[in-house]
Amino acid sequence: MNISPVNEESILIRFSHDISEEIHLRIKSMYMQILELEGVLSVVPSYNSIMIYYDLLKTDYESLKARVLDFESSPLDYDKKIVVRIPVCYDLGLDLERVSKHTGLSLEEVIESHSSRDYLIYMIGFTPGFPYLGGMDERLTTPRLEVPRTKIQAGSVGIGGKQTGIYPLATPGGWNIIGKTPLKLYDQAHSKTLLKMGQYVRFVPISQDEYHRIEKAVQMDAYEIEVVSC
Repeated sequence: MNISPVNEESILIRFSHDISEEIHLRIKSMYMQILELEGVLSVVPSYNSIMIYYDLLKTDYESLKARVLDFESSPLDYDKKIVVRIPVCYDLGLDLERVSKHTGLSLEEVIESHSSRDYLIYMIGFTPGFPYLGGMDERLTTPRLEVPRTKIQAGSVGIGGKQTGIYPLATPGGWNIIGKTPLKLYDQAHSKTLLKMGQYVRFVPISQDEYHRIEKAVQMDAYEIEVVSC
């Protein structure tokens, strides 16, 4: 672990240059402890580092560094695995055929591979509610679009290079859209996100009829999201 000042009001903690679940557990544990420190304004975790922003009037670099080093010896907390099941209609995938042609897999094989594993949420960022997921089958790796779309609909599920993710808001983007979920990942009215760092996502294929049924239920606040603890 390396700790260094970025400027007078921020610190960068670098755990590794690799990405792994073990490093994620260390980041998650330290993230929760750092949040409780006096003078800390915000804590931004990533795949393998943590950025700390602090109030110079309440703390300083040396004090924070000493506390962080104390946290390094804390035992990892192996919580239960929380899996959020996300229904996805792959029939609405604008680029499903593109991914199929690039990978050499059939449409059915792309869907089966994408929906057959649990994805760890390493962090939330980019836009509010956007989950950075790890664990995608490398066979699905597909380069981003040469010309990004000016608008991708909220709920779109995409593949960008070696990553997969879900667009929580309508934004520009260059990922290959392979499906769409009727769930809302970000509640703008209450500034709440559906998914959290450390949880897992499992994509569940659904038909277009199921998509519209769930979409209506979500709009009426009558849909119960399936969460499995194991």
